[in-house]
Amino acid sequence: MKLPSFFTTLAVSPALAAAYSGSWSPATAGDVRAPCPMLNTLANHGYLRHSGKDITLNETITTLQTVLNVDPVFSTFLFEKALTTNPYPNATTFSLEDLGNHNILEHDASLSRADWFFGSVLLFNETVFAETKSHLTADIISLEMAAKARLGRVETSNATNPTFSLSPLGMDFDFGETAAYIMVLGDGAAGTVRKDRVEYLFENERLPFELGWVRPNTTITLDGLIAVANRLFAAQGLTSEEAAKRVRSSRDMHFGH
Repeated sequence: MKLPSFFTTLAVSPALAAAYSGSWSPATAGDVRAPCPMLNTLANHGYLRHSGKDITLNETITTLQTVLNVDPVFSTFLFEKALTTNPYPNATTFSLEDLGNHNILEHDASLSRADWFFGSVLLFNETVFAETKSHLTADIISLEMAAKARLGRVETSNATNPTFSLSPLGMDFDFGETAAYIMVLGDGAAGTVRKDRVEYLFENERLPFELGWVRPNTTITLDGLIAVANRLFAAQGLTSEEAAKRVRSSRDMHFGH
């Protein structure tokens, strides 16, 4: 992952300056958004460009490092993955709506979106998120609760979606997304996060400043995220391969193939 100058980019970023002043507004006509609540949040605040279009590598690195304390190497990795969703060859930018292209990075069994088979994967779905919240039974979400919510959504999607698809790699990404909200909104080392902050971000696509959230002190790296994801699997007594196998087995029983 290449490392453009963070400080140079920061110095010329009026969007970031505006965001630090507390600005926030939802998407309006002409703006695009993603299946990802966090990226939508960053665009709503103006940390990423509010249009959600043509996001660059420099913008990604600067925003994620400045706002969320994500390591620039990890940010570049994420950007390069996002580029694969842009349908145009040799693209050097991506738009948030590109991330909704099915079965590239977007996947079935989202915590807050309907499966592609049932409709738009870009829009927040209250019913889906209500199921997720039903597993989060305390004010402080533990690894065990977060993993249970994650697997619950996988199993519901598997049982109801005739085109359900989630590979072992997809399962890894699934749990990585859960690890990310724990690390960004809570305490990755302890494996805990306040439920009100998680609900606030998912439901409002807005950073929970009013709930006392501040930028994480610990830099978020790919290795760190993998470590928390592995702890989530362990909390359910599973590896990622075993979790995927369990889903495949239950699918065989449900659909008879």
